[in-house]
Amino acid sequence: MRMGRYMVLLTPLALVFFGNVSAVTAEDEAVQTGSQSSDASDVPRRHFRLRHVAELDPEESARIYDLVKGALAKGYAASGFKGAGSYQSLTRYNDAPYESSSHGNHYLNNYANDIARDYGKFEQGAPLPEGSIIFKDSFSVTEIQQRFSGTKSRQIVLGPLFIMRKMAKGFNRVTGDWQYIQIQPDGDILGMTGGKGAEHVEYCIGCHLAREQLDHLYFIPEARRRPQ
Repeated sequence: MRMGRYMVLLTPLALVFFGNVSAVTAEDEAVQTGSQSSDASDVPRRHFRLRHVAELDPEESARIYDLVKGALAKGYAASGFKGAGSYQSLTRYNDAPYESSSHGNHYLNNYANDIARDYGKFEQGAPLPEGSIIFKDSFSVTEIQQRFSGTKSRQIVLGPLFIMRKMAKGFNRVTGDWQYIQIQPDGDILGMTGGKGAEHVEYCIGCHLAREQLDHLYFIPEARRRPQ
């Protein structure tokens, strides 16, 4: 399927790629297979990690996000998870997508519901109340140099939707009562804390536990924070 000058491809990992209409050759294997897991077991130790990621300036990352955000929302909505298709109507707290190495080298956007409005105070806003939901959608751009032509080809990779949902007190002492959910770009729910596939998001707990004093929250880089 084509979208403007881009082509949509579906990989075995069910990630959707947008890239140049030129054919993808065997030497582009890292692009074709998408995000690479750091652990081949059924219990990953970190987010799936992309290789050959292109560096984008804020203007370029914003332009690409405008191109793909509709496809992201549509894909996540297929999960049936409440809010997965409408989160982009919520307040966004970054002015342009920012790269996150801890999220597999994807570019992220942070949205939060009205209950989590103090998220906009960043370090001064914690802790957030029960019912707070934070959505982080993601994409990236891979860049491969062709072996024979010497030219570079780029493809836009649609990434997962990362969700943090503050549950009732007593839900999980270790997580600070946060539930972690990851939805793949085709709508598959990879896992959720306390639910199906919980083992696939266990690493989220360990990573966010390092921020226990800030309600287990990480925040947007200061240069990309949108004034509230």
